[in-house]
Amino acid sequence: MSDKILILYGSYRSDRQGIRLANYLVNAFAARGASPELIDAKAVNLPMLDRMYKEYPTGQAPAELESLAGKIRTADAFVFVTGEYNWGLQPGLKNLTDHFLEEWFWRPAAIASYSPGRFSGVRAGMAWHGTLSEMGMIVVSSTIAVGAISQALSAESVPTGDGGAALVRAFPRFADDLAWWTEAARAQTARVKPPY
Repeated sequence: MSDKILILYGSYRSDRQGIRLANYLVNAFAARGASPELIDAKAVNLPMLDRMYKEYPTGQAPAELESLAGKIRTADAFVFVTGEYNWGLQPGLKNLTDHFLEEWFWRPAAIASYSPGRFSGVRAGMAWHGTLSEMGMIVVSSTIAVGAISQALSAESVPTGDGGAALVRAFPRFADDLAWWTEAARAQTARVKPPY
């Protein structure tokens, strides 16, 4: 069975560099036999959170919200690709996730961070760990952190230089960790219904 993995990316900047990492992950997971799909917050273009998906009467949520809810519900796992804004979370990605709650429960998530500098977005990755746990997700211990993003990945998302080589070395463990927890969640869900 091919794991359906949503790769969630949240930058709204006009000169986005992190999209390189998001696309790399889509390609790398596909090469392993998974079924990844990129969910680009800018392309989805949800409004700032006013009403969560669950707060709409059945059948009355905006079409893009309804479509995304279906994708989240049927996904096996998630990868959150995040940049770091002032030591914190990207607002576009946070806004996208906050439109949902129960849809995230009891599924595994992994975090891949990036930045133009040497800290590789790790402070945002740490912040996301707590946020995703509060959203009811199991966050795997393996992470990916890419510094000097424009030198580590080409515009075509091909790894380059030392940073790209480090990414290529880190990816297998990251993917294996996520796959293990994805299978564990699938098996447990088949065995017993989640408590809530």
